[in-house]
Amino acid sequence: MYETIQLIKKDRVGHLVLNRPKSMNAMTGLMMKELADCFESLLQDGSLQVLVIRGEGRAFSAGGDIKEMMDPDRPMDIDVVMKDVSRLAKALYTLPQITIASIHGASAGLGFSMALACDYIIAEEGSKLAMNFIGIGLVPDGGGHFFLKERVGVPKAKQIIWAGQTLKAHDAMAKGLVDEVTAEGRALEHAEAYAQEMLMSPLRAKLASKHALHQLKIGELDKMLEMEAAAQSAMRKSEDHLEGIQAFVEKRKPEFTGK
Repeated sequence: MYETIQLIKKDRVGHLVLNRPKSMNAMTGLMMKELADCFESLLQDGSLQVLVIRGEGRAFSAGGDIKEMMDPDRPMDIDVVMKDVSRLAKALYTLPQITIASIHGASAGLGFSMALACDYIIAEEGSKLAMNFIGIGLVPDGGGHFFLKERVGVPKAKQIIWAGQTLKAHDAMAKGLVDEVTAEGRALEHAEAYAQEMLMSPLRAKLASKHALHQLKIGELDKMLEMEAAAQSAMRKSEDHLEGIQAFVEKRKPEFTGK
């Protein structure tokens, strides 16, 4: 059904697998669209009560696919992409399932925004987590501003966004960005255990609480996604972004000018 992701259902638990392992699950325009379509389909899926999101291969997701961004033959239409990114974020936030991010390897950029949108985040101790849009002159998208603010508040969210640091799992947990840290190779096992714990609890009541709390914030998330899309479109045309991308490709430190 999908080219870049898999949705596996077993009893009341679903596994959404990011499936571009050779590219560390970097997100192409197609993957963003497929994720948005998949999450929107799950809004009406009463058969699942828990959803585990994980990556195939060496990483959860390295973020947006830089190679696709730079392809001169098939230039990325940022306005189309941002519509899918916004659909993805809103549908994920409003899912009528408990969502669990099972992180190993890298979780960066949009991959990290998506993890932060989940109800419970588990990361292996060697994971590398980064809200690193700033490194190529961009702003967080996929609701990254909103989800960071929800977890740590505005002042700390700004610090994390502006720093663009790569955090190990224990550091991320200390900042309130991760709920549980496991040994290497154990995140999925712990995610499945947490899923079973949820299934054996008064889950309908928990989901009702999630619905009430999240519905209060939908208007704010919508506005944030609108502002992120406008800002990202503008930043894609900036000199700093072009320099950041070029420096990334040339593996050198960028020389930003604030333009």
